[in-house]
Amino acid sequence: MREILPTLAGWHAAGNPFGLATVVEVSRSAPRGPGAAMAVGPDDEVVGSVSGGCVEGAVFELAQEVVASGEPRLQTFGYSDEDAFAVGLTCGGEITVLVRPVTAASDPAFGAVAASVAAGEPVTVATVVDGPAPRGATLAVWPGRAAGTLGATGLDVAVTADARGELALGASVLRHYGPHGERREDAVTVFLESFAPPPRMLVFGAIDYAAAVARIGDFLGYRVTVCDARPVFATPKRFPAAVEVVVDWPHRYLRGTATDDRTVICVLTHDPKFDVPLLEEALRRPAAYIGAMGSRRTHEERRARLAEAGLAEAELSRLRSPLGLDLGARTPEEVAVSVAAEIVALRWGGSGAPLTSTTGAIHTAAVH
Repeated sequence: MREILPTLAGWHAAGNPFGLATVVEVSRSAPRGPGAAMAVGPDDEVVGSVSGGCVEGAVFELAQEVVASGEPRLQTFGYSDEDAFAVGLTCGGEITVLVRPVTAASDPAFGAVAASVAAGEPVTVATVVDGPAPRGATLAVWPGRAAGTLGATGLDVAVTADARGELALGASVLRHYGPHGERREDAVTVFLESFAPPPRMLVFGAIDYAAAVARIGDFLGYRVTVCDARPVFATPKRFPAAVEVVVDWPHRYLRGTATDDRTVICVLTHDPKFDVPLLEEALRRPAAYIGAMGSRRTHEERRARLAEAGLAEAELSRLRSPLGLDLGARTPEEVAVSVAAEIVALRWGGSGAPLTSTTGAIHTAAVH
């Protein structure tokens, strides 16, 4: 979608209706993932792709039909041993595609969404896929505002909260709700498509704890990089396939790496010659979370060294050390859960206390 948005924005601005097909669900070896898009515009011009060529002909016809009728369509394409080419996909997978008409009247926020994506401003678009809500209805959600409606106030409220959660991770997913946003029901299916790169998790120190933190970071949707100056430890085979492994001095690598207010930095080096210069660099740059492993004695000694290096109290107060919540964790995997819990709590303003001991709303407003 991101690649074809400039063309779609031009059609929308000119008042030209078009049919937009978006992959909302995939299974097995589907050729393209959720969010893949194809559009049919003026003079039957086609941009984008939903399957790399397998079912584009059928989707083209569907797009023409929805523009003519004004009615969105939901279509699943799969594989059949008996007649694979007639069904469409020859790879053995299955994709579900929502095809909807886009006009200035049906989707007035489309231009604003396209402008935000072009400017690098994060935004999530929620679209009704199925259920007792207007199929194809959209709600655009930015960190501080929203536009559009899915047909019911309660549904808009619930989806807006979830959209901001997925936006923080740059994720695109299907979510299910009741007709008025009820969390325990699955009558309404909504596709949340986030236009934001996934946040980064930088893990320094290629130890067993780093492998566990990297795994849970990948699970949470972060783009994870593990860095260590020791090549004997910083080997890709010790970490999940999706994790980038870098051999470099930690402070030097961080100095050459861009961070933002969603970036998570976990310092597990546990060695002053690595972690002091690294934290000196980290605490002077934007990041959502900066945590360091070590005992309380190690923390006090490290903090003193950082103060001697010239860091102000405001900078030192950003350091979460010892990192993680008090879960009584022992194993690397348990410690990783503790660290992940602190990161999530900090992002959303959670207390880290058991929910049975708290009162009021469970889901708080976003902090980051």
